[in-house]
Amino acid sequence: MKCTYLLIDLFSVLVPFIFSFHPALKFYKHWSALFPAIILTALVFIGWDMYFTHLKIWGFNPDYLTGLHIGNLPIEEVLFFLCIPYSCVFTYACLKVIIKKNISFRAQMLISLLLIGLSVFMVIHFHAQSYTVYTFAVLAILLFTSQFILKAHWLSRFYMAYLLLLLPFFIVNGLLTGTGLKSAVVWYNPAHMVNLRILTIPVEDIFYGMDLILLNIMIYMVISATIHRRMKNRRKANIPLM
Repeated sequence: MKCTYLLIDLFSVLVPFIFSFHPALKFYKHWSALFPAIILTALVFIGWDMYFTHLKIWGFNPDYLTGLHIGNLPIEEVLFFLCIPYSCVFTYACLKVIIKKNISFRAQMLISLLLIGLSVFMVIHFHAQSYTVYTFAVLAILLFTSQFILKAHWLSRFYMAYLLLLLPFFIVNGLLTGTGLKSAVVWYNPAHMVNLRILTIPVEDIFYGMDLILLNIMIYMVISATIHRRMKNRRKANIPLM
């Protein structure tokens, strides 16, 4: 069906968007930090996507697309980088409300070091596979930046949120890679990846997804902190909020 990928995008974001107006969450109040984060991250990943599509590291099955394109990407692929991050950051924000206690700093540090170590190993060991190298190199950089430069207190909650997000991830990504369909919506060139799959999902996709959501949350948290600091300073100075 020509609308398959488009429907996957829309249904992925529908429920989080509706519940953004729930009085207990009021997630819409965070849009001023969220939308810039989504747009900035999308620009990075769309550029990456266009480059890999040009190299035929991956591509898209026209049987499941509406036929509209931005550059060499179907419009559905561009929407993916808007819809999925919205849903994932919404989930992260919900956890912040529901779960008040984070895992210990020592546990957070251990997880970060293990993931950075894994990423470095994958980059070195599979240096000939472009998708593998780019995915794990980006992950190592983002994790190092979050843990050791930003000293992000929120990183432990990100780990919990991403663990929770793996269930919908396997559903959405499974559909895109061909689970339950006659053929894949998104195909991959096995010469550029480890070619280890969970059902139809390349193992790199799990960490590519982590790259995508982590960068969104990094930018979102930085902007949120900046907005909060400005509001606090204005209150201290008795400056009316605009």
